Amino acid sequence: MSLRRLDVPDLHETPGYAHATVADGPQVHLSGQCPLDGSGQVVGRGDVAEQTRQVAANAMTALQAAGATPEQVVRTVIYVASHDRADLALAWDTLLASPLAAAFTTASTLVGVTVLGFPDQLVELDVTAVVDA
Repeated sequence: MSLRRLDVPDLHETPGYAHATVADGPQVHLSGQCPLDGSGQVVGRGDVAEQTRQVAANAMTALQAAGATPEQVVRTVIYVASHDRADLALAWDTLLASPLAAAFTTASTLVGVTVLGFPDQLVELDVTAVVDA
């Protein structure tokens, strides 16, 4: 598996993520990771940071099950059900402080959305990784 992160000189400076990531190897696509505990209940109702921590923990568990690490992540999309940019920034900062932080040095997108799939859900994370053949 090889991974090359590109910071494109003709584009704006980023706050840590790459403009593009080129990967070679088998891919792992996680389903959207939600802020659910082991019994399927939404944690941290109304709390973006707590839900983001649960999403990060769930993504770590799913990556490990697939034989991948955060360093092998090539793309993330973070969805936050909020129109408030402060909530988006809180989700981003919480992810960067998590054990999953290395995943966000690659191609990443942060999006504010109207609603997510579970009642009271505020955060969801979409992850793609490339693993060794």
